[in-house]
Amino acid sequence: MRNAALVLGIIGGLFAMLVGFFSYGYTEAAARYAEIEEIFGPIANRDLIRTVSFAAPLLAIAGGAMARARALWGGVLMLVSAAGMYIAFGFNVFTMFPLGFCLLGGVLAIAAGKPDEPKAHF
Repeated sequence: MRNAALVLGIIGGLFAMLVGFFSYGYTEAAARYAEIEEIFGPIANRDLIRTVSFAAPLLAIAGGAMARARALWGGVLMLVSAAGMYIAFGFNVFTMFPLGFCLLGGVLAIAAGKPDEPKAHF
């Protein structure tokens, strides 16, 4: 389960990075060119989108990397990453796979209660 959590966290983080690049870029373009917001509508919370665009991929990749050694911490980081993405971006065609990978990786990491190593997290 720890290896699956590792892979899912890293892949989810990479997909989240793509979503983050485009989201941050869109907020930047909308700030510079008012026509974009006139055409597509105003951005509700620009700072939240920018913060989550940066933090969510970091948390997901770090959580996936920690999943083998510290499964509880890694799982919590992946779940926080998924929660941040859902709050900032919602569930749509672009976020469904990063959200799914991070959620499943977080659940698998937390569920790995009996690790292969002598240290258990609960």
